[in-house]
Amino acid sequence: MEQLSQYGVIFNIQRFTIHDGPGMRTELFFKGCPLRCEWCSNPESLMPYPQIGVYKTKCIREKHCGSCKEVCPQSDALIFTRGKLSAIDRNACTNCLKCQETCPSDTLKLWGETLSVEACMEKIRRDKGYYERSGGGVTVSGGEPLLQSEFVARLLAACKAEGFHTCVESSLFLDWKKIQNVLPYTDLIISDIKHMDPVIHKRYTRVSNDKILNNLRRLAQEKSEIILRIPVIPNVNDDHGNITATADFIINELGGNIRTLQLLSFMRLGEEKYASLGLHYPMQGVKLNRRTFQKHINSIAEYFNQRGIHCVVGTKEK
Repeated sequence: MEQLSQYGVIFNIQRFTIHDGPGMRTELFFKGCPLRCEWCSNPESLMPYPQIGVYKTKCIREKHCGSCKEVCPQSDALIFTRGKLSAIDRNACTNCLKCQETCPSDTLKLWGETLSVEACMEKIRRDKGYYERSGGGVTVSGGEPLLQSEFVARLLAACKAEGFHTCVESSLFLDWKKIQNVLPYTDLIISDIKHMDPVIHKRYTRVSNDKILNNLRRLAQEKSEIILRIPVIPNVNDDHGNITATADFIINELGGNIRTLQLLSFMRLGEEKYASLGLHYPMQGVKLNRRTFQKHINSIAEYFNQRGIHCVVGTKEK
């Protein structure tokens, strides 16, 4: 347990973000996620360990370099097409990361590194002045950061000790104990309601929504400050029946105790990252008229506001 609390696996630290919590923030993205949402734009977040992505257009060709092949203990794991490294056989790869360490051309991108609490705090402190001027702070996201809840609790405790506002963005598909670990050090929680029907939810995310909804009920009872989001996905969760059921849940079972409901419009993002990891992008065939779809989302926001739920389109309050 102590070892788990000392280090976290993080794939990105983004400074000056304004989308996940109030003010200007530093956001840490943790690896590992129990869901497999078909519209996920961060496939590099799914697995809980560091991974290598292949960007073949940057390869300077095997005959001019070949350094990756020289250090790879399973050289047949490296797949070359027309002399350029084009993919990695993930079944043969031992994930030793040696090829990425020696690559001179950024063909191989490392997604994920193991960091201590203090290493994270060194980066967080750089923006202290921005937090103070904007009312910002620190957000942990993912993936699912609370899969590493012992480490996150230590990190957030360190942030609170230095006066930084803290936010946790979580799927809430977790045992309550993992959520409870971080609540004493968390000012704001951001989570999604992807669908109210457990069968449809499982079809598109591979997990039921029962645990998520139960945790939301419990957080509302605890009077936690919550921002809820709906990633609005065409022909998945944007029908009137699901929208009505979501409003009923927020009003009747959460007591309306949310700060804001944010509607996030589906965007085809992350396709290049899927390719770099040798993964199929599930939403590849989805096409829509952006203007028409945006009007549809605006009408959904209007419906929620009519029901007395403060709802905005996007991640910033007007």
